[in-house]
Amino acid sequence: MAENKVEPILNEQEEEQIIKELLMIRRDKLSKMRENGEDPFAVTSFDVQHKAQEVIDGFEDKFEGQIVKVAGRVMSRRGMGKAIFMDLRDVSGKIQLYAKIDILGEENFQKLLSFLDIGDIVGAEGEAFRTRRGEISVKVSSVQILSKSLLPLPEKYHGLKDTDARYRQRYLDLIMNPEVKETFIKRSKIISAIREYLENREFIPVETPVLHTQAGGAAARPFITHHNTLDMELYLRIALELHLKRLIVGGFDKVYEIGRTFRNEGMDTRHNPEFTMLELYQAYTDFEGMMNLTEEMVRFVAHKVMGTGLIQYGDIEIDLDKPFERITMVDAVKKYANVDFKTISTLDEARRLADEHHIQYEERHKKGDILNLFFETYCEEKLIQPTFLIGHPVDISPLAKKNPSDPEYTERFELFVVGREHANAFSELNDPIDQRGRFEAQAALKAAGDEEACDVDEDFLTALEYAMPPTGGMGMGIDRLVMLLTNSASIRDVLLFPTMKTRE
Repeated sequence: MAENKVEPILNEQEEEQIIKELLMIRRDKLSKMRENGEDPFAVTSFDVQHKAQEVIDGFEDKFEGQIVKVAGRVMSRRGMGKAIFMDLRDVSGKIQLYAKIDILGEENFQKLLSFLDIGDIVGAEGEAFRTRRGEISVKVSSVQILSKSLLPLPEKYHGLKDTDARYRQRYLDLIMNPEVKETFIKRSKIISAIREYLENREFIPVETPVLHTQAGGAAARPFITHHNTLDMELYLRIALELHLKRLIVGGFDKVYEIGRTFRNEGMDTRHNPEFTMLELYQAYTDFEGMMNLTEEMVRFVAHKVMGTGLIQYGDIEIDLDKPFERITMVDAVKKYANVDFKTISTLDEARRLADEHHIQYEERHKKGDILNLFFETYCEEKLIQPTFLIGHPVDISPLAKKNPSDPEYTERFELFVVGREHANAFSELNDPIDQRGRFEAQAALKAAGDEEACDVDEDFLTALEYAMPPTGGMGMGIDRLVMLLTNSASIRDVLLFPTMKTRE
């Protein structure tokens, strides 16, 4: 019986030595190219006339036997003797290049053999043809190395699998894993579709400041920086809300912004310190109008980008075509926790219920906060199909109008899909006296140690005193919508460059 062969395992020092040798070989090739008057880094342009996928898709009707000119990265190379095959990948896909000594000429062919490495960027011109094995290829009459890869790509069969390395070196992730590029192409299309939907409905895109004089518009811990000339602290914005509502006061009827926001908080599969928000505001409507708009917009984007309202997320099929369910927070807690907050009238009763159900709360928490803790504990993960959660307590909604028929609660909704919040909207509070009271309550919480509470924004209150019309507003996390529509498990999978701890 033949003895099983065991592949030797390289230790760290041996791996480092191999890498050093590879680096020396590639730099030596670069030196020889330069000595030969062929410095790839001196090349300034290449007249790309065709994309790889364009040649493949149009081969039968247009390109067979025709001269094409392509450029991209060499991903593999086979053969030595008198002919070599190379796989070239560009932004559209991959096509095979066929280089033959009697077409290129012996001198040029030998240069290609001597100087070309996997990972190099090349430009090639030649005849589009089909090989005997049926693969559409380019029989090259000229090949030029346009940029030299001085570092070797990850090994072909193992690729770039380590998630930390993928996120940290996204450029390498995009090179080795073409499906990753598709996710980010879809992300761009999703944002374009949102803009198309809103601008077709006469919403005006605007830009508001990223640096704020105080944190506001959401309950979140801000990033703080210092402006040297003004000698003052500034905050990276945690929301877009308060400046956009100033524009409604100023006479805009419909405005929106898609922009980066920053929150100095924890990180997990759904949270990154910087993320992309959509916020929009429409005068003379309310949270019901925002619900209809949000449902219609999400459905429009899914069909525009994915071609369907049936979305696969993990092993769950999400139906965006059915009317989205609507449920109050009180009814959700009754349904999933079997606790009826309609019968709870005091904070002591709410705390007693929380103790019985082992729900942790803080001394500062009011009855509405405890209701929300019940919802987060028992209900949130159950809202799989698109669901509008309505009837939020005033205690957790400092910027929303009260429900006229039940002043403990507000005219607000959150959109949940696959157990995650995707959007948040209000009938916006436009009473400056009520707003001041809620700001002051938040400021008291901040003084008591709540780092997520906001300050009193005097300029915003002044704006409200000039009268803001009845207004509906909605905020949506773009990253979470992209996660949903691209079946991505982590927010880092839909951010080109997620925040990472620096290497030691």
